[in-house]
Amino acid sequence: MKKILKKLSAEIRQEEIPESKSFLKWLIIGSVSGIIIGLIGTLFHFCSSSGEFFRSEHQWIIFLLPVSGLAITFLYHFLSYSHDKGTNLVLLAVRDNTNMGFRHAASIFAAAVITHIFGGSSGREGASLQIGASIGSYCGRHLGFDDDDRRIMTMCCMSAMFAAVFGTPVTAALFSMEVISVGIFYYSAIVPCVVSALIASYISSFFGISHICADVIFPEISPVNYLKTILLGVLCAALSWIFCISMVYGLKTFRKIKNHYLRVFVGGSAVVLLTLLVGNQDYNGTGGEMIVSAFTERPFAAAFLIKLIFTVITLCSGFKGGEIFPVFFIGATFGSVISRFIGVDCSFGAAICMAALFCGVTNCPIASILLSVELFGGESIIYCVLACAVSYMISGYRGLYSEQKILYSKIKTRYINKRIGDKK
Repeated sequence: MKKILKKLSAEIRQEEIPESKSFLKWLIIGSVSGIIIGLIGTLFHFCSSSGEFFRSEHQWIIFLLPVSGLAITFLYHFLSYSHDKGTNLVLLAVRDNTNMGFRHAASIFAAAVITHIFGGSSGREGASLQIGASIGSYCGRHLGFDDDDRRIMTMCCMSAMFAAVFGTPVTAALFSMEVISVGIFYYSAIVPCVVSALIASYISSFFGISHICADVIFPEISPVNYLKTILLGVLCAALSWIFCISMVYGLKTFRKIKNHYLRVFVGGSAVVLLTLLVGNQDYNGTGGEMIVSAFTERPFAAAFLIKLIFTVITLCSGFKGGEIFPVFFIGATFGSVISRFIGVDCSFGAAICMAALFCGVTNCPIASILLSVELFGGESIIYCVLACAVSYMISGYRGLYSEQKILYSKIKTRYINKRIGDKK
């Protein structure tokens, strides 16, 4: 009996050693990454928000947007990133171990801040993913990690940066693991992603950075309200199609202008002209104030469409930033407006459509559901699960990121390995 127990104990220790070592390694790396990336994310958020505040106090600066676009283009040419793939490069860095480095992190950091200061319509999240992935990829290479560990390191830093900038650590951790290849989770990255995201989010909150906060009035659970939620999911799926197709054709249109400097100047000038036509700067920058206000009062009926146009022109012409925050703006304002016609509170419409549209454009239902819980509380999960499920299925095989792969069919239990950017 003693021999059997001794042998069994030895086998257990032998099995546990690799996992224990890996756990300790990634616990340490995740913690260190969370601290470092948390500080960088805090700085990025501070620079971006300070830039937007400066523009709100000096609104004339919007007229310099075309010139700021020339500066961004020069910066990217100088750093040899003229054909930058944006957030798509992040997906390639994880899936194919495409190299990213500090030059990429520095360029997107500076370019996104410049875009926000001068009034381009973009967000922080896409830029934060690029910054985090760049640092993670660089560190993974220079620490001598193998290909698998480099991928994990990249996702770890992506999660930390997203959490620091947006303040939703659970969503940040899962989003980085889900967005690369829809249909599978990179579970091997769960410890470093969760640890780094929690620490980074804590650091940003320690420095007083606040994030979206809204009270939502949820209706009572009933079949009628379920049907209303399904309708919101269907509408958000359609809106996600419109947004993604607009981005595709926007890129094609602006790429007809071969000169990058002329392209960004034309785009910046178009945004300035649209701003003058609108008569205010509610649609420039990230639009955080409009998102929050959509939960308490219904905005102008076409607010979501105006923001969509501003964002497409800004990002497709060569300015930098991210698509996610504009998606939140579009979803929240659309939901707030449409809530009038289906008989629900505007805060409910804003919350559901914000999550469902995010799901439709990113093809990440799990992250979208968790986002709703982190932002609006556990009561939201029943309705958001339903809306996100509908939006995910009906939105089809389109998305914001052309390099994203959908591995399994949305309507059958079938392996399809379809890239978003592939032609049908």
